[in-house]
Amino acid sequence: MKLAILSDTHGLLRPEVVERLKTADAILHGGDINKKSTLDELRQYAPLYIVRGNNDKAWAEDLPHDLTVTLGGVTFYMVHKQKEAPEDLSGVDVVVFGHSHKYVRWEKDGLLWLNPGSCGPRRPNREITMMMAEVSDGTIQVEKVAIPHPEG
Repeated sequence: MKLAILSDTHGLLRPEVVERLKTADAILHGGDINKKSTLDELRQYAPLYIVRGNNDKAWAEDLPHDLTVTLGGVTFYMVHKQKEAPEDLSGVDVVVFGHSHKYVRWEKDGLLWLNPGSCGPRRPNREITMMMAEVSDGTIQVEKVAIPHPEG
Protein backbone atom coordinates (compact mmCIF):
# COMPACT_ATOMS: atom_id res chain seq x y z
CA MET A 1 0.00 0.00 0.00
CA LYS A 2 1.39 3.38 -1.04
CA LEU A 3 0.89 6.33 1.34
CA ALA A 4 1.30 10.06 0.80
CA ILE A 5 2.24 11.72 4.11
CA LEU A 6 2.01 15.49 4.27
CA SER A 7 1.33 18.35 6.63
CA ASP A 8 1.06 22.12 6.78
CA THR A 9 -0.32 22.67 3.30
CA HIS A 10 -1.84 25.99 4.47
CA GLY A 11 -4.31 26.16 1.58
CA LEU A 12 -1.81 25.31 -1.18
CA LEU A 13 -1.66 22.03 -3.08
CA ARG A 14 1.27 22.35 -5.47
CA PRO A 15 1.02 20.50 -8.82
CA GLU A 16 4.04 18.35 -7.85
CA VAL A 17 2.24 17.31 -4.66
CA VAL A 18 -1.00 16.55 -6.50
CA GLU A 19 0.90 14.25 -8.88
CA ARG A 20 2.13 12.23 -5.88
CA LEU A 21 -1.33 12.19 -4.28
CA LYS A 22 -2.76 10.64 -7.45
CA THR A 23 -0.48 7.61 -6.97
CA ALA A 24 -1.38 7.06 -3.30
CA ASP A 25 -3.69 4.41 -1.88
CA ALA A 26 -4.22 6.61 1.20
CA ILE A 27 -3.23 10.08 2.41
CA LEU A 28 -2.12 10.98 5.95
CA HIS A 29 -2.20 14.73 6.71
CA GLY A 30 -0.72 16.16 9.91
CA GLY A 31 -2.91 19.27 10.03
CA ASP A 32 -2.91 22.96 9.09
CA ILE A 33 -4.97 22.51 5.97
CA ASN A 34 -6.39 26.04 6.40
CA LYS A 35 -9.22 25.80 3.84
CA LYS A 36 -12.19 23.51 3.46
CA SER A 37 -11.66 23.57 -0.32
CA THR A 38 -8.18 22.05 0.19
CA LEU A 39 -9.69 19.35 2.39
CA ASP A 40 -12.31 18.62 -0.27
CA GLU A 41 -9.64 18.38 -2.98
CA LEU A 42 -7.50 16.01 -0.89
CA ARG A 43 -10.48 13.69 -0.50
CA GLN A 44 -10.72 13.33 -4.30
CA TYR A 45 -7.41 11.48 -4.58
CA ALA A 46 -7.51 8.72 -1.96
CA PRO A 47 -8.94 7.88 1.46
CA LEU A 48 -7.85 10.69 3.78
CA TYR A 49 -6.73 10.42 7.40
CA ILE A 50 -6.31 13.89 8.84
CA VAL A 51 -5.95 15.75 12.12
CA ARG A 52 -6.76 19.33 12.95
CA GLY A 53 -3.89 21.81 13.10
CA ASN A 54 -3.62 24.99 15.17
CA ASN A 55 -4.47 27.10 12.09
CA ASP A 56 -7.56 25.08 11.20
CA LYS A 57 -10.31 27.30 12.55
CA ALA A 58 -14.07 26.93 12.97
CA TRP A 59 -14.63 25.24 9.58
CA ALA A 60 -12.48 22.32 10.82
CA GLU A 61 -14.14 21.77 14.20
CA ASP A 62 -15.22 18.25 13.17
CA LEU A 63 -11.65 17.16 12.41
CA PRO A 64 -10.07 15.10 15.20
CA HIS A 65 -7.25 16.48 17.37
CA ASP A 66 -5.52 13.11 17.10
CA LEU A 67 -6.16 9.88 15.27
CA THR A 68 -4.96 6.28 15.32
CA VAL A 69 -5.21 4.25 12.13
CA THR A 70 -3.76 0.94 10.96
CA LEU A 71 -2.81 0.59 7.30
CA GLY A 72 -0.91 -2.33 5.81
CA GLY A 73 -0.39 -3.75 9.27
CA VAL A 74 1.32 -0.55 10.51
CA THR A 75 -0.38 1.46 13.27
CA PHE A 76 -0.06 5.23 12.95
CA TYR A 77 -0.78 7.80 15.64
CA MET A 78 -1.36 11.26 14.18
CA VAL A 79 -1.33 14.64 15.94
CA HIS A 80 -0.40 18.12 14.71
CA LYS A 81 2.02 19.09 17.48
CA GLN A 82 4.57 16.49 18.54
CA LYS A 83 4.48 17.72 22.15
CA GLU A 84 0.77 16.79 22.31
CA ALA A 85 1.44 13.10 21.67
CA PRO A 86 0.67 10.99 24.75
CA GLU A 87 3.48 9.36 26.68
CA ASP A 88 1.89 5.94 26.32
CA LEU A 89 2.00 4.99 22.67
CA SER A 90 1.60 1.25 23.23
CA GLY A 91 0.58 -0.55 20.06
CA VAL A 92 1.71 2.33 17.83
CA ASP A 93 4.44 1.83 15.21
CA VAL A 94 4.66 5.33 13.70
CA VAL A 95 3.86 8.84 14.96
CA VAL A 96 2.99 11.38 12.24
CA PHE A 97 3.03 15.05 13.21
CA GLY A 98 3.56 18.48 11.65
CA HIS A 99 3.56 22.08 12.89
CA SER A 100 7.28 22.94 12.62
CA HIS A 101 7.40 22.86 8.79
CA LYS A 102 10.68 20.96 9.20
CA TYR A 103 11.25 17.45 7.84
CA VAL A 104 12.03 15.01 10.65
CA ARG A 105 12.53 11.26 10.72
CA TRP A 106 13.90 9.40 13.70
CA GLU A 107 13.44 6.19 15.63
CA LYS A 108 13.34 5.93 19.39
CA ASP A 109 12.53 2.83 21.43
CA GLY A 110 11.16 1.04 18.36
CA LEU A 111 8.84 3.92 17.45
CA LEU A 112 9.26 5.80 14.15
CA TRP A 113 8.58 9.57 14.36
CA LEU A 114 7.75 11.33 11.08
CA ASN A 115 7.21 15.00 10.29
CA PRO A 116 6.84 15.34 6.52
CA GLY A 117 7.64 19.05 6.74
CA SER A 118 5.52 21.48 4.76
CA CYS A 119 4.57 21.27 1.10
CA GLY A 120 2.46 24.44 1.27
CA PRO A 121 3.73 28.02 1.06
CA ARG A 122 7.49 28.12 1.47
CA ARG A 123 9.04 29.57 4.60
CA PRO A 124 12.43 31.25 4.28
CA ASN A 125 15.33 28.79 4.63
CA ARG A 126 13.05 25.74 4.65
CA GLU A 127 12.69 23.02 2.08
CA ILE A 128 9.29 22.17 0.63
CA THR A 129 8.83 18.52 1.56
CA MET A 130 6.43 15.63 1.95
CA MET A 131 6.83 11.86 2.27
CA MET A 132 5.80 8.82 0.30
CA ALA A 133 5.77 5.46 2.07
CA GLU A 134 5.16 1.81 1.28
CA VAL A 135 3.49 -0.25 3.98
CA SER A 136 2.84 -3.97 3.92
CA ASP A 137 2.83 -6.85 6.37
CA GLY A 138 3.56 -4.53 9.29
CA THR A 139 6.62 -2.87 7.74
CA ILE A 140 7.13 0.65 6.43
CA GLN A 141 9.62 2.18 4.02
CA VAL A 142 9.65 5.98 3.86
CA GLU A 143 10.95 8.25 1.10
CA LYS A 144 11.56 11.97 1.53
CA VAL A 145 10.14 14.00 -1.36
CA ALA A 146 11.69 17.46 -1.82
CA ILE A 147 9.61 19.74 -4.04
CA PRO A 148 11.74 22.04 -6.23
CA HIS A 149 11.02 25.74 -6.00
CA PRO A 150 12.36 28.84 -7.72
CA GLU A 151 14.86 30.79 -5.64
CA GLY A 152 13.84 34.16 -4.32
